[in-house]
Amino acid sequence: MNTPPLNGLRVLDLATLFAGPLAATLLGDFGAEVVKVEHPTKPDPSRGHGPSKDGVGLWWKLLGRNKRTITLDLSKPGGRATLLRLAGTADVIIENFRPGTLEKWDLGWPELSAANPRLVLTRVTAFGQFGPYSHRPGFGTLAEAMSGFAAITGEPDAPPTLPPFGLADSIAGLATAYAVMTALAARDRTGEGQVVDMAIIEPILTVLGPQPTWYDQLGYVQERTGNRSANNAPRNTYRTADGSWVAVSTSAQSIAERVMRLVGRPELIDEPWFATGAERAAHADVLDEAVGSWIAERPRSEVLAAFEKAEAAVAPVQDVRDVMTDPQYQALDTVTTVDDPDLGPLRMQNLLFRLSATPGAIRWAGRPHGADTAEVLTELGLTEAELTALRTEGAL
Repeated sequence: MNTPPLNGLRVLDLATLFAGPLAATLLGDFGAEVVKVEHPTKPDPSRGHGPSKDGVGLWWKLLGRNKRTITLDLSKPGGRATLLRLAGTADVIIENFRPGTLEKWDLGWPELSAANPRLVLTRVTAFGQFGPYSHRPGFGTLAEAMSGFAAITGEPDAPPTLPPFGLADSIAGLATAYAVMTALAARDRTGEGQVVDMAIIEPILTVLGPQPTWYDQLGYVQERTGNRSANNAPRNTYRTADGSWVAVSTSAQSIAERVMRLVGRPELIDEPWFATGAERAAHADVLDEAVGSWIAERPRSEVLAAFEKAEAAVAPVQDVRDVMTDPQYQALDTVTTVDDPDLGPLRMQNLLFRLSATPGAIRWAGRPHGADTAEVLTELGLTEAELTALRTEGAL
């Protein structure tokens, strides 16, 4: 295989749960050497999140892939000194301690940049490094609430809805990987590193679209509309005759017209209000009845085949069992198999994207807590006597 694009990049992952570690995973997937630094007695909680098998946390197998794992107590003098030595060999540090924590240990930007002027220090927190909320504890759930996401999610007459997974953290993880690469591109020009300040409350606000601009210019506040859209219709989930569900979208006018012809209601296309997405959305009851009644009379396989033949946009509502056998996902190898020494063949999401000339790879799944401590620190130049002293101090 060709050399991966981030080969030679060294990342120290000091972060936990979930945005910072995900960013490090994405960098490791494309060749970065990622060293996961965990507390000796308090490992990353993602190791225990969600289901496990034979005592092995399965979430960690995904989040910890392509990372070597070491233990280090940064609050101990020996741990601090060792991290500074590691920083001298690294390109990137990713951390998510509350603002002021690294500074309390004399590991703030002045100390780290003195150890390595080319270092990119990436700080991922709920609220950012400054401002009235910066020292509050926070998780992605708070970002989902604060950003406006929960306020527009759910049925109009039901409570605001939070996602059942780490949405804000995941978006922030993607944004953090982008931020790291942007800072590294700047370093290529200037020769100097810098600090990345990533607030989890911000990337999710970006993906919500132009809500602030709408409010600024029009005083418009988006409301909950369930599965419907204020911008087009029909757009909903519909139940098939065999009890399955499908999702239909008509963001393009041509698609909306094809759907109406398919379901036997071409006369609706001639209605004056059908010409724009917003006007169609205002008549969603009529359109949902037309589409929903047609779909309700047919099994899912027939619905999907008819929509495909009509070149109209539809997708089955799938759970993970369906995802694992979906032919498009199988063609893309979206869920791939990794050989793991703990669990044997292990299926997980593949890389985020494909590169034709310099592809990445999943080299291994998440490793045990501290599995590579001696190896990594020996490579750093520490002697056996120094390792013993660190263990005696409780720094390892």
